[in-house]
Amino acid sequence: MTSSVKLCGSAFGYSRRLNSLFLNVRSSSAKSFSSQVAESTSTIPPPVAPTFVSRSPLQRLKGFFGKYATALPPNYQFEPELQKQVPTRVSQLDNGLRVATEYAPTGTATLGVWIDAGTRFEPERVNGAAHFLEHLIFKGTTQRTQHQLEVEVEDIGAHLNAYTSREQTAYYARSLKEDVPQVLELLSDILKNSRFDAAAVERERDVILREMEEVNQQAEEVLFDYLHASAYQDTPLGRTILGPEENIRALTREDLMEYVKLHYKPHRMVLSVVGDVEHQPIVELAKKHFGGMEMDPTFSGVNTLVSASPAYFTGSDVRIRNDDLPMAHFTIAFETCGWTHPDTVALMVLQSLLGSWDRSSGLGMNTGIRLGAAVADTSCQSVMSYNTTYTDTGLFGVYAVAEPVELDDVGYAVLHELVRACFKIEEADLQRAKVQLKTNLLGQLDNTTAEAEEVGRQLLVYGRRIPLLEMFARIDAVDISTLKRVANRYIYDRDPAVAAMGPIFTLPDYNWIRRRTFWNRY
Repeated sequence: MTSSVKLCGSAFGYSRRLNSLFLNVRSSSAKSFSSQVAESTSTIPPPVAPTFVSRSPLQRLKGFFGKYATALPPNYQFEPELQKQVPTRVSQLDNGLRVATEYAPTGTATLGVWIDAGTRFEPERVNGAAHFLEHLIFKGTTQRTQHQLEVEVEDIGAHLNAYTSREQTAYYARSLKEDVPQVLELLSDILKNSRFDAAAVERERDVILREMEEVNQQAEEVLFDYLHASAYQDTPLGRTILGPEENIRALTREDLMEYVKLHYKPHRMVLSVVGDVEHQPIVELAKKHFGGMEMDPTFSGVNTLVSASPAYFTGSDVRIRNDDLPMAHFTIAFETCGWTHPDTVALMVLQSLLGSWDRSSGLGMNTGIRLGAAVADTSCQSVMSYNTTYTDTGLFGVYAVAEPVELDDVGYAVLHELVRACFKIEEADLQRAKVQLKTNLLGQLDNTTAEAEEVGRQLLVYGRRIPLLEMFARIDAVDISTLKRVANRYIYDRDPAVAAMGPIFTLPDYNWIRRRTFWNRY
C-alpha cells in the first residue's frame, strides 16, 4: 500500500488477522504509510483462540485497516460474493509450526509444507544445497526405501512434488481426501527421517548436472540468473538456485544434513492443507507427526538471516553476445521494496497496467496493453513486465525478446513506457489493470494446489492469510496519483540493472539506457 492512499494503518506484515475468521495472531500499533517502513517480527507468538464477530463489510475493513479505512473511494461497493470466501483456519503447535486449512468440497486435497529456506540462506561454498535437497529428499527414509515410497504414492494415486526458490522451499502432494492422513505422515517422514544415502547423493548429482544443462538452454532462465547476479552482486540473493557446477560436484552428504539441521526448523514451517478436509483433525495429525520436531529456543527466523546478509542493489550491466542465437533477449530492472512494504500492491497494479504482449497473439498497436502498443511497430516479438519480491527488496522491470535489428527502437519504446507511468496514466488503463489483477487472484481459487501454495507463502511472508475482501479493497484504493508516486520513487532517474544475451550488437550501451530513465520536459 502507499502513503497517498491511506487505506491501511499498517503494512501486510503488521495487520495480523487471519482471513474472515479474524484470528488475532499478532498485533502492533498502526502506523501511517508516510512514515512506515514495514518490518516483520521473527518472534512466533503463542496460538490464540479464534474470535468470531459478525460485522458489516465496512466494519471488517476498519478491523483490517484501522481509522484509515474511511479513505476508500467514494461510494465504494463491496462484492457480496467476496464475503462468502471460505475462511483460512490457522493453529500453531507448541514447537512453532503453523497449521493452516481451507475447506473446498472437491473430494481431494492438496497438502504441503512450506519452509522459509532457500538459496539465499546458503553459504557460498554450498550454494545449490537447497535445490539438491529437493531432489534427494524423496530417495528414501529410515522408515521407507525409495522403492517403497514410490509404490506407496502410486498405490493411492497421489502426486508428490517440490520446488525451491531463492527464499522458500516447498514439499507438497495432492490426493483423495481419505488418503490425506497417509500423505501427511509420508511428508513428515521425508522431512524428518530422510537418510541422504551416499549412493543416492551420487545419483542425484548426475541428475542435477543434466538438469543444469537443460536450464542453460532456456534463454529466459539464464538471463534472469545473470540479472540477479549483476543486480545483487556479492550478496546471497545474487546466487543461482541450482548453484555452480563445481558446487554440485563437491557437495557431500554432511553438507546437506547440516543445511537441514540449520534451516528445517518447525517455527519456519507452514503446513498448508486446502481441500475436502476439516481443520481440527489436521491439527491433531500435525501434532502426531510434526509435534516431535525439536523447537528452536531462539525462534530466530528469516529476518535474522536477512539482517546478517542483506541484499544490496547495484545499477549494472551484463551482456553475453552470441550471434548464433536467432533472437536477442534483454531485461531492464529497477530495485523496489520487500513483501510487507506499503507500496507492494501499487507495484502489482503497475505491473498489470504495463502488461505482457506477444506478436503471435495478433494484437497490434490498437491493443490496450501499454507495452504491446509501444513495441508493436518495432522488431520486438514479445515483451512482459514483472514484479519479483523478496523479504527486503524486489525487482520491477521489463523483459523483451526481439529480432537483432534496431534494438535501440525496442529499448526506447520500453523505457518510454516505464517513464511515462511516472507522469501520465489514463483512468481507463488503471481500471483495466485492476480488473486483470483481480481476475488473476480469483483464478487461484479454482485450483487447490495454487491455493495451498498461496496460503503457505502468505503465512511465511506476511504472518497471516490475506482475504480477497481486503486485497480487493487495497487494489481499489490505488489511484492514479498513487501509481505516479510509486513509479517516480522506484523508476524515475534511478540506476537500472540491465542483462542481455544473444545477437545484441544493436542494443545501446548502459549510459544510453540510464539517460532515458528521466525526461527533461518535466
